[in-house]
Amino acid sequence: MKHLTMILAVLLLAGCAAYSSNGLKPGEARLEDVLRVMGQPAMRWQESDGALQLAYPRGQTGVHSYMAFIGADGGLQRIENVMERSAFARIQAGMNKEQVLRILGPSWPGWTVYFKARDELVWEWRYCDEWNEPARFDVLFDASTEKVRSTLSQTESQMGLCDQSCWCSR
Repeated sequence: MKHLTMILAVLLLAGCAAYSSNGLKPGEARLEDVLRVMGQPAMRWQESDGALQLAYPRGQTGVHSYMAFIGADGGLQRIENVMERSAFARIQAGMNKEQVLRILGPSWPGWTVYFKARDELVWEWRYCDEWNEPARFDVLFDASTEKVRSTLSQTESQMGLCDQSCWCSR
């Protein structure tokens, strides 16, 4: 049983390393390289000029979501972790769902909540804050208009999900 646990841990760490764009260099890597290393994206957007944007969320327990930007020539321009305050600051009241998805990528479906009394839909993402503590970023939509009402960010310890010994590993 010990050996099985060790093997699973090694495979999990290897998968995480590849998923984070390890070894992909802007200006050198091509779309095919991104797909080989990072896999199929959760979402993709085709620009009118032929460029692509690919979303790679890390899932329920992950604290990163990557956006890979591919030029019209098929070359990797850049890869960004969008689970950062600078990306969160771009989410503004009045934006629609598609605009939010283009900035942050999809949230974890299990954390999407609808509040009937407020007619409010909430999408949630997990990230590491500036103090290396797990946190959640929420976008609150008016469910009828599907426009952003507001955003909210809290650490998991504030939410009662994590004690003081809970820290992110970067």
